[in-house]
Amino acid sequence: MKTLKEENIFNCSAEALWNILSDVSRSDWVPSVDSISLKGNMRSFSMDGIGEVTEEILLKDDENMTLKYSAVKSPAKINHHLATMQINHIEKDKSQLTWTTEIDPPEFSAGIHNGMLISIEGIRKVIED
Repeated sequence: MKTLKEENIFNCSAEALWNILSDVSRSDWVPSVDSISLKGNMRSFSMDGIGEVTEEILLKDDENMTLKYSAVKSPAKINHHLATMQINHIEKDKSQLTWTTEIDPPEFSAGIHNGMLISIEGIRKVIED
């Protein structure tokens, strides 16, 4: 298993960043995903270059601004996937996102990491607009 970690500072309040990420049906910050359907704690979408993916929302903690989710169905033969997005307040208009992803088998880590990086840029674009 491989663990990926990205820590990024955003020029917005922690609450504003949480409003974007906590809406688990929102797709405007995820490049290559046009829409997300939600049924209970399961979200499904089609991602360019990957195909149909279903993720289970394991935790959406508004108080601690933490989101945990796991890919439970994908075209790739994934044994384990667990992602955690944690937002921390830095100051009035500055916040930090710590995003970790556990992935097994490790050969999928490069694709997952690239997806994290382009999604972080997508978050920046949403904040700037």
